[in-house]
Amino acid sequence: MLVIVGYIIILGAVFGGFVLSGGHIAALIQPLELLMIGGAAAGTFLASNNMKTIKAVVKSGFSVLKSSPYNKDFYRELLSLLFLIANKIKREGIITIEADINDPQQSPIFSQFPLVLKDHHAIEFMQDYLRLMVTGLADFFQMENLMDNDIETHHHEGESIISAITKVADAMPAFGIVAAVMGVVHTMASVGLPPAQLGELVAKALVGTFLGILLGYGFIAPVATMLEQRLTASTKALQCIKVILLASINNCAPSVALEFGRKVLFSAEKPTNAVLEDMVKELKAK
Repeated sequence: MLVIVGYIIILGAVFGGFVLSGGHIAALIQPLELLMIGGAAAGTFLASNNMKTIKAVVKSGFSVLKSSPYNKDFYRELLSLLFLIANKIKREGIITIEADINDPQQSPIFSQFPLVLKDHHAIEFMQDYLRLMVTGLADFFQMENLMDNDIETHHHEGESIISAITKVADAMPAFGIVAAVMGVVHTMASVGLPPAQLGELVAKALVGTFLGILLGYGFIAPVATMLEQRLTASTKALQCIKVILLASINNCAPSVALEFGRKVLFSAEKPTNAVLEDMVKELKAK
């Protein structure tokens, strides 16, 4: 929702200031300028990316209209889930977790944490490495290396989406200049018109530059920034899972493994030691 609030503030500040200074909104309504800028941006975007990236960008673009799922509640659920998994492995053995990872939606452990279940990246990451732990095919160092590579791949995939959006945002002012130049060419070809009409043509041309800059830096660039922040938060969740699972492989106590995972989180979402102890006591009491 913050992105919508931000857009409203941008529109209110820019157009409100223009009106208060004596300008007329009608002078800024230039559909043909918008057609040139938007069409050039869309064409460049399609020419620069493969279909996989295009679909991912469209899907991610709509996701920014919702609040970020990576909040304190999400990370508390994640830590609680990982504690229960580590505790079950410690008490009952690694093989007992197999049914839970094969069908997380029906698992009595996973089903307690709906926020984590919605994050398919986190769930798939846990499933993959818990399966490896069950089979015993990878030792500690192999597992750590695989996890690092997996997280790096996840981050690179997210960065490709952000890069595609950022490049469009950076190109928008240039496309605005292109539209403005086209308007100036039209104006220069009409030098026989009265000064008032020539001034109107110049004003229309300048709107192109204005729209390119406003759309690029005011509307498209913030989407890339927000997606970058969410990618960082998503990667942080995977790193938290990695640390706790590796600690579990290394025969650490579940509460100690949980503390390792807590240390990975950002300070804004990280629960305090006291909160973590209360979480552990509550989970043990279940």
